[in-house]
Amino acid sequence: MKHFRLLSFLFIILLSALAPSNAFAQEDARAAWQVMRYDITADVASSTGTDRALSARAVISARNVGGAAGSTFTVRLNQKAEIKSASVGDASARFTSRIDSSARLQQVTLMLPMPVAPGNSLTVAVEYRLPVAENSGLAALSGEGAQFLPLSSWYPTPNTPFSTRGADYAPVRLTVKGVGSGETTISAGQITAGANSTGTVGGVSFEQALNAQPFFLTGRWDAVEGSGDARGISALLNAGASAEEKQRAEALISLAAAARSFYAGLLGPAPDAPVRLVGVRRGAGFDMAGTLLLDHAVFRRTKTDSITALQIAEAVARLWVGGAGVVQGAGAGVVREGLPRFLATLFLEKQFGRDAADAERMKMALLYAPIAKRDAPLSQTTPALDIYYNSVVNKGALAWRLLMNAVGRDFFMGVLRREFAAGSATGTSLAALRAALGERGSESLRNMLAGLFDQPTDTDFLVGLPQQRGGGWVVALRNMGSLDADVSVSATTERGERLTANAHLPAKDFGEAQFQTTAKLVRVEVDPEKLYPQIDFSNDVAPRAPGSEEALAEARSQLAPQPARSEQLAREVLARTSLMTEARVVLGRALLGQGKLDEAEKEFRASLDAPLPTPATLAWANIGLGEIALRRNNAAEAARRFDIAVRSEAEYASTLAGRAARLKAESAGAAPVVDEGIKNAVAQFDAAIRSGRKAELDANIAPGELISFIRGIIGTQPEAWQSRVLRTELFGANRAAADVSIATRTAGRDQAGTAVFVFSRMAGVWKLTDIQFFEVR
Repeated sequence: MKHFRLLSFLFIILLSALAPSNAFAQEDARAAWQVMRYDITADVASSTGTDRALSARAVISARNVGGAAGSTFTVRLNQKAEIKSASVGDASARFTSRIDSSARLQQVTLMLPMPVAPGNSLTVAVEYRLPVAENSGLAALSGEGAQFLPLSSWYPTPNTPFSTRGADYAPVRLTVKGVGSGETTISAGQITAGANSTGTVGGVSFEQALNAQPFFLTGRWDAVEGSGDARGISALLNAGASAEEKQRAEALISLAAAARSFYAGLLGPAPDAPVRLVGVRRGAGFDMAGTLLLDHAVFRRTKTDSITALQIAEAVARLWVGGAGVVQGAGAGVVREGLPRFLATLFLEKQFGRDAADAERMKMALLYAPIAKRDAPLSQTTPALDIYYNSVVNKGALAWRLLMNAVGRDFFMGVLRREFAAGSATGTSLAALRAALGERGSESLRNMLAGLFDQPTDTDFLVGLPQQRGGGWVVALRNMGSLDADVSVSATTERGERLTANAHLPAKDFGEAQFQTTAKLVRVEVDPEKLYPQIDFSNDVAPRAPGSEEALAEARSQLAPQPARSEQLAREVLARTSLMTEARVVLGRALLGQGKLDEAEKEFRASLDAPLPTPATLAWANIGLGEIALRRNNAAEAARRFDIAVRSEAEYASTLAGRAARLKAESAGAAPVVDEGIKNAVAQFDAAIRSGRKAELDANIAPGELISFIRGIIGTQPEAWQSRVLRTELFGANRAAADVSIATRTAGRDQAGTAVFVFSRMAGVWKLTDIQFFEVR
């Protein structure tokens, strides 16, 4: 591994040495296009049936920012797009098209009527049709609505995320036509005068003045609008959302408003852009220029969770970072992705306290650890590398925090305020930020900037066992990396007291930390806050012990066979990392496994009382409280707790366990009501499966959904298939889920188990849109 890292680093140095005379010279000697504005009209009229396709016309205004005149203009878009025509200015243009197999994109090259000199601009238009064979979170056309996100490459653009210059971001005007009656259209930016978000004959237009990538969604939502300090912020929920969901939406709107006010205090006045929190079935986590997609379950949770709070905080931060001024050039990812994550932790600290923010920072270090030994320099990391998002987000956020500590918060924020000023025409880059931060010019700061951005991670702190010296204790430290470090060192005495000392660790050198105490030290840890990205976090502790994640995984594995051992491991993790609510939940489950109900209840409630629990913590803690209620013969309270866990939709294991436990608890009382419409839809689906005919399956499944499932059923026709509906639940007016038990026989083999079918109401008819769980064995 060391030889591989050395060869990789030497290769990077070699490329850098050759670049000025070769690669950079070639770049300077050719045209390069920067998008200045998008104007796109999209028609989703063909959203159902067999001919499901998006029709669009994209007008791109671009400037030649290269070093030579351009005689062609090349755009890239989805390889399935069918180009109808192209024009430059007011004249038709000849074009060629080919498939770039490496990027899996279509490359369309337009012949320009005359060369465009450096610094000059042009306007091109492309008309095309994009079929959508199978729906996904990136591109979908169905009776539920349409969804087109940038990573589907649904619109033509010169530069992709894999291009040398990075992806194109620019102001956008987007018009969406063909939207169904009663449906709403969502994108980023202001809805233009004379239009509203409901589909009309002329379509709905959005004007986005910030730098963005085009995207849109259509569907049916209930809107909750913010007021006062939250004016301009809205949440869009499932049509027919409950009062509790709307209350949760109001809480998230308030959180977004608080984030906006916080960043305005740091970075200057907020850009004039609406903020939209949109509930979706898929594509959650995407955000662009103030619009953030959230899983519908977020609005059904009983409390704001850590993942949602972080996503909202980052989405609002990007109104400044990359929104007000475009981010370009090498290393753009660490600015566009890493800086908002860092700023978000500052907001979480202000809003929820230091412990909540420290818990998120600890997660960043733990997430980064698995890739640290094969990481690339942040200034050269691109989406072509599989470590890109982990590196630029998590290591990037840690790097910005180190720099703020080095130059001082006021100076650091002053630099950001200038670089991301609203209305900035020039934008910024990693190079510009580095130059501005380096104004103070100390040698140590220049070394830090180079070490954080231009080199692979090589920092590694080692700590020795504490040794008595005089009337106190001393701990030997070593810095294996090439970056000087100022670290804190924490120590735990045999009485459980915690002490802290500071130490300076020169690069490739030794240091020590001193503790003036007569109490015996039983554990020491260097850099407990995990400020520094490292290649190995496991040797930061003496005596050596498994890392928190490894110990927690072992504790989970021992829950059933050895709950006492699981309890011991969970307590050890909490002694080292008291902020890890996941460990507290495991401790509660271990205590429950030993019949210690009161102690288990205390841990579960403490987990739920954390300022920002994870979604999994919300789910498992409620499952634990439900199991305690069952043992105390309170089936109603148990069913309520299991229902909370299910509605959290945290992850597969907890949701599956919660559904099974909810059915068990409800069986002790009145059987849950089964919706007759859903029951009939399940029966029709069963009949379609038994028929083995694609036409019948297609009639019961929403267009573009469950394509692989249909192929599998047709390819291996079951000899028998029978579903029994155990429970149904409605999510708003047009979406429902059914817990079913299934008995089937395929190729002479009997199988049985449970599944969860999800239906959507389309034109008054329930259609199957998803199978969330399929535990048939």
